[in-house]
Amino acid sequence: MIGIRVAKTLGSDRQKALIALLVKSREESGLTQEDLATKLGEYQSFVARLESGQRRVDVVEFVLLAEAMDRDPVSLFKRFLRSK
Repeated sequence: MIGIRVAKTLGSDRQKALIALLVKSREESGLTQEDLATKLGEYQSFVARLESGQRRVDVVEFVLLAEAMDRDPVSLFKRFLRSK
Protein backbone atom coordinates (compact mmCIF):
# COMPACT_ATOMS: atom_id res chain seq x y z
CA MET A 1 0.00 0.00 0.00
CA ILE A 2 1.35 3.40 -0.96
CA GLY A 3 1.19 5.90 1.84
CA ILE A 4 -0.41 9.20 0.91
CA ARG A 5 -0.10 12.03 3.35
CA VAL A 6 -3.19 14.18 3.44
CA ALA A 7 -1.97 17.72 3.81
CA LYS A 8 -4.03 20.73 4.68
CA THR A 9 -5.58 21.91 1.46
CA LEU A 10 -6.38 25.55 2.19
CA GLY A 11 -3.81 27.56 0.29
CA SER A 12 -2.36 24.54 -1.49
CA ASP A 13 -1.47 24.64 -5.18
CA ARG A 14 -4.30 22.22 -5.98
CA GLN A 15 -6.84 24.34 -4.11
CA LYS A 16 -5.61 27.43 -5.94
CA ALA A 17 -6.05 25.57 -9.26
CA LEU A 18 -9.59 24.56 -8.28
CA ILE A 19 -10.48 28.13 -7.33
CA ALA A 20 -9.00 29.49 -10.57
CA LEU A 21 -11.07 26.99 -12.54
CA LEU A 22 -14.26 27.92 -10.70
CA VAL A 23 -13.65 31.65 -11.22
CA LYS A 24 -12.91 31.11 -14.91
CA SER A 25 -16.02 28.95 -15.31
CA ARG A 26 -18.17 31.58 -13.59
CA GLU A 27 -16.79 34.28 -15.87
CA GLU A 28 -17.21 32.09 -18.97
CA SER A 29 -20.84 31.61 -17.91
CA GLY A 30 -21.27 35.38 -17.88
CA LEU A 31 -22.13 35.40 -14.18
CA THR A 32 -21.05 37.87 -11.54
CA GLN A 33 -20.38 36.71 -7.99
CA GLU A 34 -23.76 38.13 -7.06
CA ASP A 35 -25.49 36.25 -9.91
CA LEU A 36 -23.92 32.98 -8.83
CA ALA A 37 -24.75 33.61 -5.18
CA THR A 38 -28.39 34.26 -6.08
CA LYS A 39 -28.58 31.01 -8.03
CA LEU A 40 -27.14 29.19 -5.00
CA GLY A 41 -29.44 30.93 -2.51
CA GLU A 42 -26.42 32.50 -0.82
CA TYR A 43 -24.97 35.96 -0.25
CA GLN A 44 -22.32 37.40 -2.58
CA SER A 45 -19.84 37.20 0.31
CA PHE A 46 -20.17 33.38 0.23
CA VAL A 47 -18.88 33.33 -3.35
CA ALA A 48 -16.22 35.93 -2.55
CA ARG A 49 -14.87 33.82 0.36
CA LEU A 50 -14.84 30.74 -1.84
CA GLU A 51 -13.07 32.53 -4.71
CA SER A 52 -10.50 34.09 -2.39
CA GLY A 53 -9.60 30.66 -1.02
CA GLN A 54 -10.90 31.36 2.48
CA ARG A 55 -13.10 28.27 2.46
CA ARG A 56 -12.94 24.78 1.03
CA VAL A 57 -15.30 23.42 -1.59
CA ASP A 58 -16.66 19.97 -0.84
CA VAL A 59 -17.86 17.57 -3.52
CA VAL A 60 -21.54 18.40 -3.08
CA GLU A 61 -20.80 22.14 -3.28
CA PHE A 62 -18.68 21.55 -6.38
CA VAL A 63 -21.63 19.85 -8.09
CA LEU A 64 -24.01 22.65 -7.07
CA LEU A 65 -21.57 25.31 -8.26
CA ALA A 66 -21.10 23.58 -11.61
CA GLU A 67 -24.84 23.20 -12.12
CA ALA A 68 -25.48 26.84 -11.13
CA MET A 69 -22.98 27.84 -13.85
CA ASP A 70 -24.73 25.51 -16.34
CA ARG A 71 -21.65 23.28 -16.46
CA ASP A 72 -21.46 19.51 -16.37
CA PRO A 73 -19.82 18.68 -13.01
CA VAL A 74 -17.97 15.66 -14.43
CA SER A 75 -16.53 17.64 -17.34
CA LEU A 76 -15.56 20.48 -15.02
CA PHE A 77 -13.86 18.07 -12.63
CA LYS A 78 -11.96 16.49 -15.51
CA ARG A 79 -10.74 20.00 -16.43
CA PHE A 80 -9.50 20.35 -12.85
CA LEU A 81 -7.66 17.04 -12.98
CA ARG A 82 -5.95 18.04 -16.22
CA SER A 83 -4.81 21.34 -14.68
CA LYS A 84 -2.17 19.70 -12.46
